[in-house]
Amino acid sequence: MAEDGLRIGGLSSGLAVVLDGDDRRESYQRTRLVSYCDDFGDQSVERTLEHIFDLPYKSIKPLSCSIDAKVVRSVINNEFLKYHINRKAGTDRKREGVFIAGDCCKHQAIRIEESSICGDIRIVKPPFIVESHSLFSSARANACVWKGKWMYEVTLETSGIQQLGWAPLSCPFTDHKGVGDADDSYAYDGKRVSKWNKEAQDYGQPWVVGDVIGCCIDLDGDEISFYRNGVSLGLAFIGIRKMVPGLGYYPAISLSQGECCELNFGEIPFRYPVKGFLPIQPPPTRSSIATDLLNCFRRLIEMQRVGRAEFSSVEKLRRLKRFVSFEKLSHPVSRGICEELFSTLVAEDGSTKYIGCGPLLSLIMEVFRIHPPHDYMSLDNILDSFLEFPESRILFEHIISSLSTFCKTAPLSLTDVPYTGSYAYLALACHILRREEVMTLWWKSSDFDLLFEGFLSRKSPNKQDLQGLLPSVWWPGSCEDTSNEASLFLTTAALSEAIDKVEEKQRDLCRLVMQFVPPTSPPQLPGSVFRTFLQNILLKNRGADRNLPPPGVSSNSVLVSLFGIILHFLSEGFGDICGWMKDSGVSDVGFLHRGGQQAFPVGLFLKNDPHRVVIPRLGGSYNHLAKSHPISNEQHDEVIRWEEGCMDDEEDRVTHLSKQKPCCCSTYDDDFTRISKDSIRCMAKGSRGHFSSIRERSAHVAAECSTSSLNDDIADKPSTSDQSESEFGFRSMHQMRYVPRENNVSSATLKEEELLDAMLLLYHLGLAPNFKQASLYMSRQSQSIILLEEVDKQVREKVCGEHVKRLKEARSVYREEVMDCVRHCAWYRASLFSRWKLRGMYAACMWIVQLLLILSREDSVFIYIPEYYLETLVDCFHVLRKSDPPFVPATILLKQGLTSFVTFVVTHFNDPRISSAELRDLLLQSISVLVQYKEFLAALECNEAAMQRMPKALLSAFDNRSWVPVTNILLRLCKGSGFGSSKRGESSSSSSVIYQKLLREVCMHDDELFSTFLNHLFNTLSWAMTEFSVSTREMQETYKVLEFQQRKCTVIFDLSCNLARVLEFCTHEIPQAFLSGADTNLRRLTEVIVFILNHLISAVDFDLFDVFLRRPGTPPEKVNKGMILAPLAGIILNLLDASRESDTGENDMVGIFASMDFPDTVVSGLQSLLEYNWASLFSGDDYLKKIRQLEIFSGLLISQSEVVEVERIGHGGETEHDESICCICYTCQANAQFVPCSHVSCFGCISRHLLNCDRCFFCNATVLEVLKTDVNAERGPLLNLEE
Repeated sequence: MAEDGLRIGGLSSGLAVVLDGDDRRESYQRTRLVSYCDDFGDQSVERTLEHIFDLPYKSIKPLSCSIDAKVVRSVINNEFLKYHINRKAGTDRKREGVFIAGDCCKHQAIRIEESSICGDIRIVKPPFIVESHSLFSSARANACVWKGKWMYEVTLETSGIQQLGWAPLSCPFTDHKGVGDADDSYAYDGKRVSKWNKEAQDYGQPWVVGDVIGCCIDLDGDEISFYRNGVSLGLAFIGIRKMVPGLGYYPAISLSQGECCELNFGEIPFRYPVKGFLPIQPPPTRSSIATDLLNCFRRLIEMQRVGRAEFSSVEKLRRLKRFVSFEKLSHPVSRGICEELFSTLVAEDGSTKYIGCGPLLSLIMEVFRIHPPHDYMSLDNILDSFLEFPESRILFEHIISSLSTFCKTAPLSLTDVPYTGSYAYLALACHILRREEVMTLWWKSSDFDLLFEGFLSRKSPNKQDLQGLLPSVWWPGSCEDTSNEASLFLTTAALSEAIDKVEEKQRDLCRLVMQFVPPTSPPQLPGSVFRTFLQNILLKNRGADRNLPPPGVSSNSVLVSLFGIILHFLSEGFGDICGWMKDSGVSDVGFLHRGGQQAFPVGLFLKNDPHRVVIPRLGGSYNHLAKSHPISNEQHDEVIRWEEGCMDDEEDRVTHLSKQKPCCCSTYDDDFTRISKDSIRCMAKGSRGHFSSIRERSAHVAAECSTSSLNDDIADKPSTSDQSESEFGFRSMHQMRYVPRENNVSSATLKEEELLDAMLLLYHLGLAPNFKQASLYMSRQSQSIILLEEVDKQVREKVCGEHVKRLKEARSVYREEVMDCVRHCAWYRASLFSRWKLRGMYAACMWIVQLLLILSREDSVFIYIPEYYLETLVDCFHVLRKSDPPFVPATILLKQGLTSFVTFVVTHFNDPRISSAELRDLLLQSISVLVQYKEFLAALECNEAAMQRMPKALLSAFDNRSWVPVTNILLRLCKGSGFGSSKRGESSSSSSVIYQKLLREVCMHDDELFSTFLNHLFNTLSWAMTEFSVSTREMQETYKVLEFQQRKCTVIFDLSCNLARVLEFCTHEIPQAFLSGADTNLRRLTEVIVFILNHLISAVDFDLFDVFLRRPGTPPEKVNKGMILAPLAGIILNLLDASRESDTGENDMVGIFASMDFPDTVVSGLQSLLEYNWASLFSGDDYLKKIRQLEIFSGLLISQSEVVEVERIGHGGETEHDESICCICYTCQANAQFVPCSHVSCFGCISRHLLNCDRCFFCNATVLEVLKTDVNAERGPLLNLEE
């Protein structure tokens, strides 16, 4: 029997168990022996303790008593400490060459030297999160170095202009100069990607928020270098001056206004330590002992893991009791270690923070595991052991703080997807904070909001980071390897899944905060803590939308994350944790998708909360409205109710409860998601790497909108933990307390309508800039691809070697820019355009636009609506329209859910209750976009409100401010009807016969409106051509074609062409306005035509026309002389056709053209029309007939001009002194008189003048009326301006 015990399962006698132990010198992962037993059960406790405390064999004498914490502490003090202190003797590195001023205690603390501060640097969070509140602030630390290799770290809270580095005492700090701006001071600035030593030189990489910059100085080699997230940026400075002891280099920073960073001189372990460089501040002297004790705890946990493992030899040895089980030793050993650890930490200032942020957190992360499956059981054992001691509270405060910081600094890594970035830290934080005592500890801390923001942060990549995340790029028409397309698709999908994992954990954390009931009196309902945090965030970020935000605003990623969290809750539901919300009647279906009866508390708009008062309202500022339109108490308590879809036509109504569902709940979304997943799987088959598909929720028609919950998980997920509950499923807080709803309970809790209001403001502050940036990259990508293709074409055509060389250099630049744009677009696609986000944004658009339409009926409330409601509505719609890949086909985007959007924009773009001209322009620009696409134009043609109001409103809006978008809208509605436009494909794009008819009817039935519109059109076209002429003359005179001037000329030329096309449309649809009645309109039209032709001939050499206007990559058909000549020819032809077809024309076209000054200019201008190559604008020979008409008109004009000139010569002496002739035009009789000043002129000149000014052009007196003075006519008033 004894002999059988010598060999069990292949193990020699005395081998009780094999563990992954701690290597005494190198690694604790090495396999080693634990306990040696000659007889059954002998000495197993002692040998096990030797393993745990990493002691030599039989260094612990046989124990005569049972194991408890006291015995364990005795082992630690008598054997463990002596052995490890002796073992480490002589291994500490000498710290010579550093001086810390101002502290006489053992643990010298480095701090900002207050006497060195120039400007206004404030401490946001003690001791080292600092922020500049002046234009430029600088400061030094109270420590210097003159020998050795040293470093400190800077974590960027913002990513603007900061100069980080080293400076001696002699470096002067001023309002304009800081670190790196003087001799012997050296700095790195990642905003400007430069290094500074009196002058700037290119260096490093652009930095982003969350970067950790390592500032290293090697005084042995006289070098300074910088690291970004542990990666060297190269040597920055060499040959720096040697310093004498006590007068060395000081860590120093300079920050521009609003910039913020966190400094770490060694108070806690570095995030990215650099080998060979020491922290300026030494670690606590007892930190090594504490670290060794934590290593003992690590080995204890490893025993538990091995005990759970299914090793047959271990199971046999356990049954034979050849070693002490974990259960028997766990509590006394862990308690003894903790008691000794806390005793060690209390003995020295700073050691608790150092250990909590470093070794203890490392132990917890190692036990928990960065990737699933997470070891919750082992982690809970650690938490249980530490939380028994009140001293652990401060440790957990530091752990939570470090986890928050790590979430801000954690980069995404392609090798770790999908569990990368801040996922592991968030998952650990969620598990720790499920314990109510830890959550309470966090909530009571003064930094609760700041740490919460850290958890919600997400680090964005810079250009170099994106190259690592997306190594292969592809774009349509590229010459890249075809495999790059699949690679780009897969890596984008992998990044999207990784971001989804992070966002999921952020939602879990927010659910924990929502369900937390703070220990206050009176008791509060769940959700009150999250509500308070949300209000503080909104208050803190007042002004975040300014061009220069004030100091102290949150990181953009915090606002983006918070928006996504709230959007998910409102769209997909809160999940299973919010029983307190279900008690109040909240359905499982997401708030935005419920349909049916809707309600909104009007008081949300009328409150004067601190974060709301400064927000501009549709009617103006809150303070102004409160005085001019005071609100009653009854209105504050009012709740407005409506039925979903009530503002739409009944036959076209689409709601969440109707048979046909909105796009956000349609089967198309389900089909698209399935197709996307299938395509990912298909591509993955031929890929070497393994990536999971993007996890998206399916959208089922009936299930979402009626009976089932929007909160169902996508699928039954297998457990990835060694616990029974799923890693991905949300687990509620331990010992959660539910507070009953009573009268004495605080009402400050979460409401879905309030969350919606906050979400819209967060979109305005955080998401809108991101989507704008994404749109810019998409536009840049398209432009760069065009330029690249143009250069490739020229390379193929050119034979000159030197020119080809320059073209290839340009191609390299364009290709690099295209690749950069492709990567950025892919990043935005992964981070912003998730389908569940687009689905939620669509539902939010439906909700907001119906609310705005309902409230627009109540003037007293409508004017109080914050402007960001309207801005977010419009921006969300355009995001959905431009999403890549498309959210839904354009044909149903408006039709299935957003017909109310069309109604709102067409009825409110000229609403006088909206005080902001920028907002009205925003709505007008939305109409301009809608009419570009036939799918959206069809929605406008089917919208009753649009057809009734838009034509007249557009003509009314054509004023000094809104003429550009109105011109674009009118042009697109009338596209294809002009002379020479058919070959360019305009007729097949977006013209609308319906709106052309409506516009004609408005012009014919409202003479005053049409007259005002024509006057503005004439004036604007004359101004545009004048600007074009001046700009081209400047380029001709300087012989330089600058990009800015070329762009300006191109824009003005396009506007001039568009205005001329609109004028051509007027002559085609309403020719009688020019041919009948007074000749004012026809005369002004003639003057404009002559004016344009004269400027084209005199200002621009037609040979240089292309050089001035055509930018690189622009095809000839997009910019040519025919674009402006064609509408002029069309105007003349329209009026000629109308004159021939109708006998009612009273005005002589030829006569008015011939009466213009400088008839030679008029004739030469018409000749340029005839000489143009019109064949390039037409298909076939149909245009020849039209050209023949112009030739006949030109011949008649030449004849008539000769007659007029003869008459002028013959009557020159008479007209010179004839007082009856108008002294303005010297052509007509002075038959009208101003009242009251009595000056006279012809009626035509007076009428034209009064269109733009109501003062006499002789004496500047205000004109009250105009009287007839013609002796042959009855005297009486022609115009009464007072009416």
